[in-house]
Amino acid sequence: MSVTDPDCLFCKIVAGDIPADIVSETEHTVAFRDVNPQAPTHVLVIPRRHEPNIGSLAAADPEATITLLAEARSIAEAEGNGSYRLVFNTGADAHQTVFHCHGHVLAGRSMAWPPG
Repeated sequence: MSVTDPDCLFCKIVAGDIPADIVSETEHTVAFRDVNPQAPTHVLVIPRRHEPNIGSLAAADPEATITLLAEARSIAEAEGNGSYRLVFNTGADAHQTVFHCHGHVLAGRSMAWPPG
């Protein structure tokens, strides 16, 4: 099912209305480089379907959720990274700033813990 929000930045990227450095596309996902990278590899993987966060995506479309997670792994490997961090910020208090589900694939450097 195609669900979009005409005011959503990421829906506009999915539609091709806003340019992005696209890394990969599948039936369910689009992945593109973050405009403010926090690691040598910093790619956002988003569902084509507009859902505000990973929890709502999982409830609405489990297949798209599985595809998104598999695509994150594929991107990390294609970028030459055996180790990577996958981050989903959910809600304003978790520093989510675009309310369209998206996972940050971060790799290419050593990561600290706790993350912040």
